Amino acid sequence: MPSYLVQVSYTSAALAALVKKPHRRSDVVATAVKKLGGTMGPFYLCFGDYDTVGVVDMPDNVTAAAFALAIGAGGSCSDVKTTPLLSLDEGIAALKKAGTSGYKPIAAK
Repeated sequence: MPSYLVQVSYTSAALAALVKKPHRRSDVVATAVKKLGGTMGPFYLCFGDYDTVGVVDMPDNVTAAAFALAIGAGGSCSDVKTTPLLSLDEGIAALKKAGTSGYKPIAAK
């Protein structure tokens, strides 16, 4: 099953609600992921550009997009970024395949 990195920034109102009543949002996320046929990997709270990051395994890109759209439509998040992940073996296979593509870069004069 394909893996996806999910990065989320909360709105200031959502952060205020979490500060007032801290709780595990991962339980809510896990329920949604499972309902869509996926599984949830590790999730972390963090600081920087995003407030939380995590990994989900989803059946396909359409399902991963549906998950991201559901999060974004909820109103508690100001930014949702979903990145497809390749295993190291898949990455190596992609590198090998890229070498056989025949692509020619623009020649510098």
